[in-house]
Amino acid sequence: MSLVFGPVPSRRLGRSLGINNIPPKECTYACVYCQLGNTIKLGVERKKFYSTEQIVTAVESHLKNLKTESNKIDYLTIVPDGEPTLDLFLGEKIRALRKFNIKIAVITNSSLLGDEKVRNDLCEADWVSVKLDTVNEDTWHKIDRPHGNLEFRSILKGLKLFSEEYDNFLATETMLVKGINNSVEELKSIAEFIKDLKPNKAYLSVPTRPPAEADIFSPNEHRINKAYQVFIAAEIDTELITGYEGNEFSATGNLAEDLLNITAVHPMRYDAVDKLVQKDGGAWTDVDYLVNSGKLIKSEYGGNTFYLRNLKEWRKKKLKTPL
Repeated sequence: MSLVFGPVPSRRLGRSLGINNIPPKECTYACVYCQLGNTIKLGVERKKFYSTEQIVTAVESHLKNLKTESNKIDYLTIVPDGEPTLDLFLGEKIRALRKFNIKIAVITNSSLLGDEKVRNDLCEADWVSVKLDTVNEDTWHKIDRPHGNLEFRSILKGLKLFSEEYDNFLATETMLVKGINNSVEELKSIAEFIKDLKPNKAYLSVPTRPPAEADIFSPNEHRINKAYQVFIAAEIDTELITGYEGNEFSATGNLAEDLLNITAVHPMRYDAVDKLVQKDGGAWTDVDYLVNSGKLIKSEYGGNTFYLRNLKEWRKKKLKTPL
């Protein structure tokens, strides 16, 4: 698995070159709506996974391999298939990536923000998205399914401290899940907390790809609009992320590699895969082979067909040898 993928179309960041600094599905949460399936390894200990040199070399190599028409990149985005702040050397990596003169973003689930060192690392980035799905501890357990050693009050305190310490673009993201956190009472309490954070932008999103649990769905349009109106009433600059981001995924000329690297973090819809097949000069038989060999999973959700990397299969083979 490559440590770098894309660039991919991002509804928040434009053309985003993804950096995967954590092994597959190693996370502090096991969110019910996760588009990459259930967490394989739940943990909270920060440690070294990949060296800074490995990450920088991977970015440099990937940039050289991109086709010319796909070479426009708005952000280097640290958005692995796990929680990025588990990386003990996250801040060091961000500083080293400055050599490419591209803005750096980090998307975190906020779970480790109670740690001052984590907040300091994130302060190195140009753009940070922090997740807040609820301010109710019972709901937090239902929707985010945290590691047992995490303390909810510490996370909320860490969010407030980070919002005060961070000087660049701060975004919040709240995933709305039908029947769990979309009541008016929940929404008002979330909005009240986010207002105090003074983010540059608050994003409200809904599940658009196959979630970890089969009974997870997006609220209806009325509920989504109500959530938006609650946030606007709290005078928060709010944006809905409910649509499809498009099919402009970049190609390197190696279809199998591109598919596996992108879908490890970003499940792709059928039409997006079809466009990538054409860009890479491949064939659908190549895609079928990846599915039949167990490397790629084909899934249906919301009337669409999606393809995602079989992370359990990858991790099972990879962990036979040291990371």
